[in-house]
Amino acid sequence: MKKPLTMLEEAQPRNITRADVLMTEGFGLEVDGRMKRSFPTLAAAQKSALALKTKYPMLQVKVYDAAKKTRALVELPSDKVAVPIKE
Repeated sequence: MKKPLTMLEEAQPRNITRADVLMTEGFGLEVDGRMKRSFPTLAAAQKSALALKTKYPMLQVKVYDAAKKTRALVELPSDKVAVPIKE
């Protein structure tokens, strides 16, 4: 005997930030020219950007300020820069 199909409840729409629309408020995390996340404060955006840059130093990471419409490049501090070892 076949089991009856049950109807799933309708899924709630997700709150998705579109990447093709520029932000109007807050701060954004831009990785290799693409917007990835948004943050309410500059400190939170810079903290996330620095953590990402530390883990993946080859990426170009910028913090976008929506109010001023400017981008600031995130660089690693000189004490966190990896130096190749010569054998």
